[in-house]
Amino acid sequence: MQHTIHRHHHHFAWDKSIRPVHEIDPGSRLRFEVTDSSAGQLKPSSTAEDVARLDFDRVNPVNGPVFVKGAEPGDTLEVEIAGFGPQNWGWTAVIPGFGLLSSDFPNPYLKTWDLSGGRAQFTDGIEVPIAPFPGTIGTALPEEGPHSLVPPRQNGGNMDIRHLTKGTKLYLPVWVQGALFSVGDTHAAQGDGEVCGTAIEAPMDIDLSFKLHKGKQIKEPQFETPGPLQAGPPGRGHFVTTGFGTDLLTASKKAVSYMIEHLTMKYKLSDVEAYALCSVAVDLKISEAVDMPHYLVSAYLPLNIFK
Repeated sequence: MQHTIHRHHHHFAWDKSIRPVHEIDPGSRLRFEVTDSSAGQLKPSSTAEDVARLDFDRVNPVNGPVFVKGAEPGDTLEVEIAGFGPQNWGWTAVIPGFGLLSSDFPNPYLKTWDLSGGRAQFTDGIEVPIAPFPGTIGTALPEEGPHSLVPPRQNGGNMDIRHLTKGTKLYLPVWVQGALFSVGDTHAAQGDGEVCGTAIEAPMDIDLSFKLHKGKQIKEPQFETPGPLQAGPPGRGHFVTTGFGTDLLTASKKAVSYMIEHLTMKYKLSDVEAYALCSVAVDLKISEAVDMPHYLVSAYLPLNIFK
């Protein structure tokens, strides 16, 4: 019988001293009941004022940790994403002081989504394909803790890789006895870059299978994805803006700013609506990294979201 790691078995930091909530043998499969990244602070009835009141000490909880028997430093833990439970609702927020264009968007914003029909409708005529994945996933760090869950790290962490969908095999380095695996921050959809700082943050169940590769050390996470990399129906193409700069941050900001301009002009969205839509649907790609000191970043808007 498959064991479930319930939503109350969560923690708010990477810390190897946290006691495991469950032990498994390699080859096991577990279900995790994942809460949203606000840890329940935001609800379907919440408003932008609730975003401004978020307690950042209680964001990005992860379920676990799980002790994998036989896992030792120098091993690699393989985690296969077997599937997701249904998504009922989600939220996307612009949080003051957070996000790629935080200086341009100082005020809180909140969009709540009804996902119960298997759809993610942004506005009339704009629908984002649902493609669930865990935003935060990893093993315990070797250093003494606690360490924040907010950034990505060598152990995985808050990587926000939208391609960690069903069927993907994620390989994580083992730094401590038992690996001490945790997962959380599930998303119903996201664009590469998650530019406003949030995706469609949605509570949901996730089923994971575990294998252990003894004596095979990797320095940072790697993964295999079955693809395709683009969610939703094919054939509509993309609209793309580009931005150049002497660093990737500047180039990324320019590409997203130009995309926001395009969305407001062509689709009559407000600036903040366009910013949020970029975060859940637009993919940032590094198009040029060799002609230094200039870098080029492209922002890809999938046209299949427009009905």
